[in-house]
Amino acid sequence: MEQRISLVTLGVADLSRAKEFYERLGWRGQALEQIVFFQTGCMAFALWGREELAADSGLAGESDGGFGGICLAHNVRHQHEVDEIIEAARQAGATVTRPPAETFYGGYAGVFTDLDGHAWEIAHNPGFPLAPDGSVTLPDFGAR
Repeated sequence: MEQRISLVTLGVADLSRAKEFYERLGWRGQALEQIVFFQTGCMAFALWGREELAADSGLAGESDGGFGGICLAHNVRHQHEVDEIIEAARQAGATVTRPPAETFYGGYAGVFTDLDGHAWEIAHNPGFPLAPDGSVTLPDFGAR
């Protein structure tokens, strides 16, 4: 697993309120599928409903207790890397909360939690291509 983060997603109580807050700070985002994405330098930042993020991370039912409301993502170049990294994390002591599988966005991903319960999504997302240095650039969702 390369030492980098591709995307940080915050689980929020009110998506519109959260989007407006970041816009008041001068950030400009794009909404897609009830998720708001922001380009933040070489990585991306997203806002998604807290319950939806917990469910997507395989942590549904933990939104009041163990789920911290944040998911870190590590995007990879090839689908097979998802399986390899999830298995390496499991062998290192992680808990696999969502085994690798096809995703609603046309990619392939799995989720594990580290030893302190922090969620990591390992994803192959063909819509978010990686540069040679591992940085991610969001596409223009309006051009779809």
